[in-house]
Amino acid sequence: MSPVFPTVREVLDLVPVRHGAPRLVAGNAGLDRSVRWVHIAEVPDIATLLGGGELVLTTGIGLPGDDAGLREFIGALADVGVSGLVVELGRRYVSGVPRVMAAAAERRGLPLIELRRGTPFVRITEAVHALIVDAQLTELRATEEIHQRFTELSVEGAEPAEVLRQAAELAGCPMVLENLSRQVLAYDPAGENAQLLLDGWERHSRQIRPPGRTAYDPDSGWLVTTVGARGQDWGRLLLRWPATESTPPTRLTILIERAASTLALGRLIRRDAEGLERQIHRTLLTALIDHTRPVDEVALRAKALGVVLDRRHLVGVVVRHRADEPAGDAGTPDDEPAPARRGGRRDTDTEGPEAGPARLRDLAEAVSQAVRDAKLTALTSPLDDQAVGALLALPDPAAEEKALSAFAAALRRVRLDAAPAARPARPADAPDRPAGRAVASGSARSADAPPRAAIVVAAGSGVSSLREARRSLIEARQVAEAARRDPRDLPCYRLPHVGLAGLLHLLRDEPRLQTFVERELGPLLAYDAQHPREQLLGTLRAYLEQGRNKSAGAAAAHLSRPAFYERLARIGRILDADLDSVDRCLSLHVALLALDAIRTP
Repeated sequence: MSPVFPTVREVLDLVPVRHGAPRLVAGNAGLDRSVRWVHIAEVPDIATLLGGGELVLTTGIGLPGDDAGLREFIGALADVGVSGLVVELGRRYVSGVPRVMAAAAERRGLPLIELRRGTPFVRITEAVHALIVDAQLTELRATEEIHQRFTELSVEGAEPAEVLRQAAELAGCPMVLENLSRQVLAYDPAGENAQLLLDGWERHSRQIRPPGRTAYDPDSGWLVTTVGARGQDWGRLLLRWPATESTPPTRLTILIERAASTLALGRLIRRDAEGLERQIHRTLLTALIDHTRPVDEVALRAKALGVVLDRRHLVGVVVRHRADEPAGDAGTPDDEPAPARRGGRRDTDTEGPEAGPARLRDLAEAVSQAVRDAKLTALTSPLDDQAVGALLALPDPAAEEKALSAFAAALRRVRLDAAPAARPARPADAPDRPAGRAVASGSARSADAPPRAAIVVAAGSGVSSLREARRSLIEARQVAEAARRDPRDLPCYRLPHVGLAGLLHLLRDEPRLQTFVERELGPLLAYDAQHPREQLLGTLRAYLEQGRNKSAGAAAAHLSRPAFYERLARIGRILDADLDSVDRCLSLHVALLALDAIRTP
């Protein structure tokens, strides 16, 4: 996309200007300045009437006759920011403009052009103004297309990768979506080399800090806007504008802001169609988690569905697949092909756009069936794109362990029974599953050993009041996420089974955790980004991992003790932290663990 206003170079190529036989006398460096308007002037103090960006046309008849006056005239034009000065020869100056004028223009980088043949100035102004109006109409049409395109994407609930693809297509520039910890969530290189675009991204991104919510950083050449909704920011969208170009045109600012709002809206949209009863279950579970309805109303509506929650022992349960993508693992039919990945995106030609929602519906139905088979009472519903939740209502706390064991066993039976009929037989020409994939996901079947379950069942702490049910459900969701990479195959995971690292891994996409990491370690990460040879973060890590033992920390960091002590002092100054304080070091250690979780795929 070109800027709205033409440059001085483009104006010199117009037919009316070429008719005047133009010759550039000085200021070649300013030929790419934008021409906002054309102004005809024959008085020496015209600069006081200009606002910048004008191309001034004159015959010179009113210009000063002395060298000092000409220098002052050129200096005033340069100070106000005019784009250039065009002088028609023949009336005041016959063979050429005075040398002192050319020298002054060259010093200030102001394009000075001679017209060696008489040309009506009105033709030049008409041609330039027509060019400007034309460009403005083009800009208006482009802006209209931006609004229409992103409105359609919002209505369709497009995935982030598709939003970035279309935004990059409209802009003709690379785009990157990152979270608050500068980790790339999606990108589109717009035809450029993706590896070069993303190499060392976190360090590079930390140096891009333009002011305001949407702003351009001329030093790095990135146009940046914040992404978020309902007062909760969760990322940044960046568009690379070539550093050799001028400031990005207004339409690119509009484009990146519309793309950001579409991404934020897409995160809020729920797109899975459900039956009426399932919708009510989901509404009630969501109301408990988000506090969107009074607890008494939730209890009343649940009772109307046959789920009594009053005066019951309540346990939140979350069931999810170990892998985020559909795969041929345990509990999934062997004839289901593993998804292909290309550049971090699902191969939609292989999986189809409905693969994810269909798998979630299958899991939700299996959970509901398991609840019935175990003769339990519960609200069940998908909680997000990957997990299904259940709020078990038990008669008393003593029934908790038995109920959870019965539910987990019933769920495994339901999934195994459903497996043979879940998918049609694989055609002979279907692609083979990649070698080693089945073993990695635990789907290798053997007559002697049962496969590792492809799903995780997790339960929160039991509560005695519906007002506390939210805590149990959230705890179950956290445990389920943290247990995904647990090598054990437990029937039901509980909070004692996962440690702090697992919990932080679960919360890695939470903006509040990312904000905590930035608050605690941001200045140090920014320092390391600017001084890649020092990497003080590793020094801090060695110190904390050795229990704040400086001698052991120096040995772990392979540094002499004086050098290690000096680095610790510098870290303390950068973070404004007392590294001898137990509480401060505890906070920094948790932030380091959280940073590791965020950086771990």
